Amino acid sequence: MFIPKLLLGMPGGSEWIIIILAVLILFGGRKIPEFMRGIGKGIREFNDAKNNVKKEIEDGMNEKDKNSSN
Repeated sequence: MFIPKLLLGMPGGSEWIIIILAVLILFGGRKIPEFMRGIGKGIREFNDAKNNVKKEIEDGMNEKDKNSSN
C-alpha cells in the first residue's frame, strides 16, 4: 500500500494556523492557559512516574549485583 510522504510529515505554516484557530474556537481564549497547565501537569506526572520506575529498576539491578558478589 502506498502512503504519500506528505501525510507522514509535520504540518507546515498554514496548517499550524488552522490548528491554532480550531483550538481557539473550540476552547476559547480563557480556557487555553488552563488547558496548557493541565497538559504540563500531565507531562510532569508522566516523567515523574517514568523516573521512579527507572530508579526502581536500577536499584533492583544494583541489589542483585550486591547479592551475587557475596
